[in-house]
Amino acid sequence: MIKIENLYKRYHNQHGSEWVLKDISLTIPRNVSVGLVGRNGAGKSTLLSLIGGMDSPDRGRITRNCSVSWPIGLSGGFQVALTGRQNTKFIARIHGGDKDIPRVIRFVEDFAEIGRAFDDPVRTYSSGMKSRLAFGISLAFDFDVYLSDEATAVGDAAFKEKASQAFKERVNQSSLIMVSHSEKILQDLCQAGVWLDDGQAYWYDDIQGALEAYRESRIRHKNRTVHEKVRIQQ
Repeated sequence: MIKIENLYKRYHNQHGSEWVLKDISLTIPRNVSVGLVGRNGAGKSTLLSLIGGMDSPDRGRITRNCSVSWPIGLSGGFQVALTGRQNTKFIARIHGGDKDIPRVIRFVEDFAEIGRAFDDPVRTYSSGMKSRLAFGISLAFDFDVYLSDEATAVGDAAFKEKASQAFKERVNQSSLIMVSHSEKILQDLCQAGVWLDDGQAYWYDDIQGALEAYRESRIRHKNRTVHEKVRIQQ
């Protein structure tokens, strides 16, 4: 179970410091996969990072009574002077211990499908290759909850299908909290949903309810934008 209590988050920049998330309280049950939906800038990736512990709230707290992954496909933590194999070995030693290293390396090398580049420095990788490597490393360890921010968008059609299948296999033994602009992926992999709008978060027991709320909000936003343009022209 993951419990979010009175959570606030904002970022200071040249545009000011408005709250991205305001007084959010949610309880995500164990073994329930959840899709986060909302317009660009609604705070989906921010909330995912907070749940994973990559960022900290300005107010409130998050209690995790389970093991939670970093966002699948996150490649920002690689040591670029090291090879893909060396990075994999380093992360495996931290999370699984020395005995688990050979299994993790075999899994990542097979899953990433980057061939000989697995033994090249990561600084020579394309962004797609980095994402494939990061995706494989993320799935090489067992977590109660996996986090995903558009991870299945990585690679060609065959790899996307492979990534989607890997998610489905994880759902059978764990759960997901994911951000995706693909309604089909969310419907296939998630039971529940959270709709983020104007800094608030709304829980839906059925992912379809969250998607419908999101669609309606887009229509309202589009209509409001049209009315404002007409008013200005008049």
